Amino acid sequence: MDFNITVLGSNSAAPAHGRNQTSQVVTWGSHTFLLDCGESTQHQLRRYKVKYFKIDHIFISHLHGDHYLGLMGLIGTYHLNNRKNPLHVFGPRGLDEIITIQLKYSGTILKFPIVFHPTIPTEKDMLLELGDLEVWSFPLKHRIPCTGFSFQEKTGRVKLNKELIVKNKPGLEAIRTLLKGQDVRDMRGQVIFRADDYCEIKPPRKYAFCSDTVYDPELAEYVREADILYHEATFMEAEKERAKVTRHSTTREAASIALAAKAKNLLLGHYSVRYADLSPLLEEARATFPNSFLSEEGTTYHIK
Repeated sequence: MDFNITVLGSNSAAPAHGRNQTSQVVTWGSHTFLLDCGESTQHQLRRYKVKYFKIDHIFISHLHGDHYLGLMGLIGTYHLNNRKNPLHVFGPRGLDEIITIQLKYSGTILKFPIVFHPTIPTEKDMLLELGDLEVWSFPLKHRIPCTGFSFQEKTGRVKLNKELIVKNKPGLEAIRTLLKGQDVRDMRGQVIFRADDYCEIKPPRKYAFCSDTVYDPELAEYVREADILYHEATFMEAEKERAKVTRHSTTREAASIALAAKAKNLLLGHYSVRYADLSPLLEEARATFPNSFLSEEGTTYHIK
């Protein structure tokens, strides 16, 4: 089961230095999700050959333009291309009104239903359950109501020892039993194939997305042990006071959250337009959390 994150936009309020406003695609198995929808999202979806018609769920963190102004354009494209499947939009209250007003004054009656799900900006909340995947929202501290999102599996995965399978040929029914983590027994109850020999249990995987937030130590609990944590890092530490005023975070603060949360990897993003060269941001973050990386547009990050 693939679990991937593709970055479409990594900048903050404005496009600059070849970078665009926030947007990401998360894929889990056959499911495709869109996280935030900055102005350039449609162009980036096409540029990186994302099958955007497979997107049935869109998550908007908050109502600052660099995180949602591309949404109506995408909805319009779905309409023009005769989409029929429902589109589920998760976001703050008011987003539904924005969508409705724009459709009203453009005289548009959509060819597909939009199902709006208001997020709760004050507490952790489960938004969606698809098989073994849960999607949660959690509060972020920004200038307006804002939520982060986490995508997490409910159970671990069983990985079969292919060499033993090929060597001993346990058969399809036995393999199904082993995949449940159970021993295979004969008619007398004797163990034929031990699950511990044939299987390795992989822990559940988790991706956490923190779009815009001031430094908040409490955030570590919501993103704990994420395989990949995306945390905004708008400024370097030299601009710490600016970060506080604008309710954003620095690279060192993002790295501190990753460290406290025991995340495996940190993705930095939401870069201020003042930084053409991002290497100093990465260097500063890695001084606190070595497994820090720059989110780069067009790059897909895999959770193995």
